[in-house]
Amino acid sequence: MNVPQYSRYDWLLQAIVIPIYIGVLNWALIGPVYWQNWFIFGVATLIASCFSFVGWLINNVAANSMHRRYPRKEQYRQRLTRQTVLCIFDSSLNTILLFFLYRFIAFNDFQPPLIRLALGLSVTLTVVALVLLAYESIHSFDHWQESEQTVETLSKAQLRAQLDALRQQVNPHFLFNSLNSLISLIDENPHQAGMFAEELSSVYRYLLRANELPLTSLAAELDFVQSYYHLLKTRHGDSLTLITRIQPGLEDRKLPPLTLQLLIENAVKHNAILPEQPLTISLTTDEQQRLTVSNNLQRKPGNVLSNGIGLSNILHQYRMLGQPTPVIEDDGETFRVTLALVVDSPVNPALGRTVRSPWQSR
Repeated sequence: MNVPQYSRYDWLLQAIVIPIYIGVLNWALIGPVYWQNWFIFGVATLIASCFSFVGWLINNVAANSMHRRYPRKEQYRQRLTRQTVLCIFDSSLNTILLFFLYRFIAFNDFQPPLIRLALGLSVTLTVVALVLLAYESIHSFDHWQESEQTVETLSKAQLRAQLDALRQQVNPHFLFNSLNSLISLIDENPHQAGMFAEELSSVYRYLLRANELPLTSLAAELDFVQSYYHLLKTRHGDSLTLITRIQPGLEDRKLPPLTLQLLIENAVKHNAILPEQPLTISLTTDEQQRLTVSNNLQRKPGNVLSNGIGLSNILHQYRMLGQPTPVIEDDGETFRVTLALVVDSPVNPALGRTVRSPWQSR
């Protein structure tokens, strides 16, 4: 028979229950003389301790066997029924043997009456019921903790999958619009088209690296935006201006990769950019250490072809990262999006992954 491994809860429970059970059981089987005669007290306590330890060991082996045989949640009744029957049988048999052993020993011609056996069995059954209840409660609590950990692990895995899916939408989105721009430039200005293609390859390398990260630093994102801005300037020239005013000390704050690129692309897509209608995009921070991306409104006439990924992608990423939802404002003259900057942390709590800048591998 293999001796089972017990948790600290089991040892603690037995350290409390067994001494109390021995005292009450011996009083029930022997009577008040158990507490009045030191010889009877000592011998009966020693004998009952041995019987109780053996009974406890057998009951625990039986309980562990039932848990292995019926481990699933839906088998709870089968496990508990069989475990209860085994524990009642073993404990009752222990009590009966102990009673007749006391009668045999006689303790200086003292013999407990048979009525004491019924009282002893009542004590035993009560203790068995309480101990089984305690064990099942501990087991259920441990099972609940394991379930919570499993749910948390699955939630993190699902969150990673959702974020990865959102970021994978960004690359085709960006590439589609960039290729449209490149096609237009090939007819208008082949030299600029060549420069545009070189910038595009450089920017796309960053996009591939950024897809591996849940968050990136504001400094890395600003560096990338400057490269992206130069790419846009290849086509729009002086009709497009990017102004950056970032408070010192905020460069290490975090935000989802490609957030600024999406917002700038959104402004370029939905607004006219002409020499007589220049578009100005501003990146600024405020007293609450938030980042605001704004542009003057000069909407293109008619409907602009859009797959709706840009802003919704940003909103989804902030929501799934547990950050405040970005604030979108449109007063008819200016369109602005205000974003929370995440405090620098070596590990992203939502994903359990270390955050590093994609520019570190350049």
